[in-house]
Amino acid sequence: MTIKRLRKAVFPVAGLGTRFLPATKAMPKEMLTVVDKPLIQYAVEEALEAGIEQIIFVTGRGKSSLEDHFDISYELEATMRARGKSIEIIESIRQRPGSPVYVRQQEPLGLGHAVWCAREIVGDEPFAVLLPDELMVGGFMKQMAEAYAKTGGNVIGALEVPDSETDKYGVISPGGRFDDRTVEVTALVEKPKLGTAPSNLMIPGRYILQPEVMRILERQEKGAGGEIQLTDAMAQLIGVQPFHAFTFDGERYDCGDKAGYIQANLALALARDDIGPAVRDFARGLLG
Repeated sequence: MTIKRLRKAVFPVAGLGTRFLPATKAMPKEMLTVVDKPLIQYAVEEALEAGIEQIIFVTGRGKSSLEDHFDISYELEATMRARGKSIEIIESIRQRPGSPVYVRQQEPLGLGHAVWCAREIVGDEPFAVLLPDELMVGGFMKQMAEAYAKTGGNVIGALEVPDSETDKYGVISPGGRFDDRTVEVTALVEKPKLGTAPSNLMIPGRYILQPEVMRILERQEKGAGGEIQLTDAMAQLIGVQPFHAFTFDGERYDCGDKAGYIQANLALALARDDIGPAVRDFARGLLG
């Protein structure tokens, strides 16, 4: 089996961010910052670390600030240099994907539809999908890409959650093990009712998929929530192509949830040498 190199990644960023209103009324939720960096930049850097060469943003109306963030800002960089600011700060501003591509999802028809909107750019190549709401610390996509280089086919992220939370996610039905962290996927269920989930392994917003999924999404009917679900389309590839789940051993923060977002800010702030000590002292005092 020939395993094609993974070069492209799709970022579905057309959502309205209603769970963070009023903050997201005029600002994309993907531009919410964790400490001093927007969520979308964490996700893009994760993809670039994995060797991704082409970044594809599936956007919607009101997302122009996201495009501006990954553009070159000559005036800002010149000002930073003139003020003698450190080269590290200038380089962090210049970090951007090479030649990003932007396509528009014109209707909010679900994650599956958003991915399908990138079909012309993806072409006949395998591609990654990263959901910026899910902040991963520890190089998840790089680890997944390494697993993909061994297994081929489709590789999706997997994370254990309490049984009481399986109704919130797409859940994996596991089969035989490929290695200690990679397991065959025999079925996928989108948001199963409590007590009916085939396992407690959920899909935390990281995927490596073959282009055939686009042809399935072309005719995919609406599923859970009245939306076109990516999980439903992926399920049709099981048994047709190799399909594995890879377990992440780093830290995951659900930044689509207010509590998870605050936890991410606190955890990443505490891990930094420049602000960690001050934040730690404040937290200790706050907790009494």
